[in-house]
Amino acid sequence: QVPLVESGGGSAQAGGSLRLSCTASRDNRFLLGWWREAPGVQRALVANIYTSGGTTWYADSVKGRFTISQDIPKNMLYLQMNNLQPNDTGMYYCATKRGIGSPWDWGQGTQVTISS
Repeated sequence: QVPLVESGGGSAQAGGSLRLSCTASRDNRFLLGWWREAPGVQRALVANIYTSGGTTWYADSVKGRFTISQDIPKNMLYLQMNNLQPNDTGMYYCATKRGIGSPWDWGQGTQVTISS
């Protein structure tokens, strides 16, 4: 299986938008998601999507601003981030989960920096 590799990170001004992408095969995966962490802040789940059915979940802090989606034929996972705020700054990780009781596996991350 190809390792998870994120792209699309960078710098943006508050109120701006960024779109993160990740090559993420759905094979033997129950969930696909995005996590983020910042210095001194533990890694937390931002959003996830079920590989079958497409049901999504979002952390309260990003509801209404972020959209997670998948392109099944291209084995791609996306995170569209709108109305970005400085508090959204952090390292974003593409992640997969094999099953309900399985741990998350993360890529190497892509940095997102939002300035006011």
